[in-house]
This record gives sequence, structure tokens and C-alpha cells, in this order.
Amino acid sequence: MSDISDTQNQSSTNGNEDTTNSTKVMESSDPKDQELAASSAHDKTQSSHSTGVADKGNWSTQRIAIYALFVALAMAASFIEFPIMPGVPWLKYDLSGIICLVAGFAFGPMAAFIVSVLSWIPHLFMNPWGAIMSIAVSVFLSVPAAMVYKRMRTRVGALVGILVGVVFGLIAAIGGNLLITPIYAHMTTAQVLKMVIPVLLPFNLIKFAIHGVVTFVIYKPISNLLNR
Repeated sequence: MSDISDTQNQSSTNGNEDTTNSTKVMESSDPKDQELAASSAHDKTQSSHSTGVADKGNWSTQRIAIYALFVALAMAASFIEFPIMPGVPWLKYDLSGIICLVAGFAFGPMAAFIVSVLSWIPHLFMNPWGAIMSIAVSVFLSVPAAMVYKRMRTRVGALVGILVGVVFGLIAAIGGNLLITPIYAHMTTAQVLKMVIPVLLPFNLIKFAIHGVVTFVIYKPISNLLNR
């Protein structure tokens, strides 16, 4: 019993000493002491209102806001579609994949995944099968690219990441067309298969080439701007 009582008394004494020291700092006439105390209080206030440390890759209110901005941009870009290959006007290109890649390079694979998925949510209510395929292609393109760049944060790493993403994106695009297109386009798998070499492969190569070139040119300036 005496040990517990002594421990409690010691803890109480330490607490009183900390309070006394804090009071002394605040009452000190030395401007440096007051500035230090104010800075410490400000840091504690920021910590209590933050969900993480953005620079460390964790969640923060600032990072959530930036993710929301990327999602909004990608979502808007997904509605701006235009044909890029003669003879197949129903295959259309949009810029949303570039935004997903830049988000992945700036904030990592999780950002790429979040932007890729959420940006296509509105399309699920208008063209669910097409939206599912677009989400899959976007995820398979941007997430592997971001994973490579996360390990090799150089321009070479960015180039390798884009190339890896293109390979996975092509697999997702061709596989998605073979699995999903027959469901809603009233075509057989054999008919879609005949379109792979002359139509689907060239279209997706052109699409990913545009994504890759634009991303490689703009990702670094945008990353530097976001990190300021």
C-alpha cells in the first residue's frame, strides 16, 4: 500500500511541476520563451485538427482536399470524349487517365486507385458496363505506374512506370472488351476477338501513348507545385 501511495504522490508532484514550469514559461518576460510556448501550443492545435501528416504519406485534411480536386478534374475529363481513330467513332478518347497517372505519381498508388474509381462513379448510372470497364482500365494503368514510381522517383522511374502501366492497361482493356462487350453490345466473343488486332489494340496503344507522353511532360511541374 505504501508503494502505491508513494507512486501516486510522485505522479502528482511531477504533474504539479509540469504545470508550474508551463506557467513560468508563459509568465516569463523573455520574448523567446513566450514565442516557443506559443509555437508549441499552435503545433498541438494543428495536430488535434489533422487526420495525418501529408508529407509523410498519411491522411490529412489538405491531402483529402487535393484528392477531391483530382477526382473532380478526372470526373469532368471523363465526360469530354472524342474519337481518335478513323473508322471506329464509337471508340472515344478522354483525358481522365492522365489525371489518374499524375495523382498516382504525386501521392502514390492509393491516390491513383481512389481517383480512378471515384471519377467514373457518375457513369455507373448511365452506362454501368462501360463504366466498370473504364474503371478497370484506369486502375490497371495508373496503380502499377504509381507503384513503380514510388520505388524509383526519377524520370527513368516515371518512364518505366508508365510503360508497365501501359502493359497492364492493355491487358485490362482487351480482357474487358472480350468479357464485357458481348454483354451489352449484342456481339459474340468471337466477333470481339476478330476486332482485337485491327481495332482494339491500335486504339488502346494510341490512347495510352497520349496518356504516357502528356503525363511524362507535366507530372514533375505539377508535383513540385503541390509540394510547395
